[in-house]
Amino acid sequence: MKVIGLTGGIGSGKSTVAGFLGKLGAVVMDTDRLWHEALRRDAEVRRMVVETFGQGVLEPGGDVDRKRLARVVFSDPEALDRLNRIVHPWMYEKVKILLEECRGRGVEVVVLEIPLLVEASLYMRAGQPSLSDELDKVWVTAAREDTVLRRLERKGLRREETLKRIRSQISSEERTRRADVVIDTDRRLEEVEAEVGRLWENLRRSE
Repeated sequence: MKVIGLTGGIGSGKSTVAGFLGKLGAVVMDTDRLWHEALRRDAEVRRMVVETFGQGVLEPGGDVDRKRLARVVFSDPEALDRLNRIVHPWMYEKVKILLEECRGRGVEVVVLEIPLLVEASLYMRAGQPSLSDELDKVWVTAAREDTVLRRLERKGLRREETLKRIRSQISSEERTRRADVVIDTDRRLEEVEAEVGRLWENLRRSE
């Protein structure tokens, strides 16, 4: 089984590329979605978040309010660091279990859509395994900052909020330096889809 780590900055086109790969036959795991589900359903995860950030990140019903949490961590680098130290070890254990299930089912290609793939290894203790250890290749999506801003404005994010999130992540140059494949999404959608198709065929031929 081949495991591809798909990463990139906010608004860089990760989900679009993941969707193309899913249509081609890959099993796609969206780690953001896994984390959001954990915030709703995993009592231990919710406990760690509340202990770290306080009752102010909770909705009236007791669930974690992701928007409130985002406002806290994206305006404070130290708060973001504390959240990452909760997220990344939990995510490693969760994904490892899911990958074993895929191997047991005979899945050929898994795509892990991981926004903070490069950052994740920074939050694991020395000698502790990380998600990078599970990957065969790292694919990175990239787009110019002005393109990212336009995309996220269309989704309702304010420019200043988007810029805070961009600045909270490592640079696009650092991601691409660590990539096996870089997919430029700053072009027509059909061109991106065609490139993904070519990469998929190359990946399948290398099995």
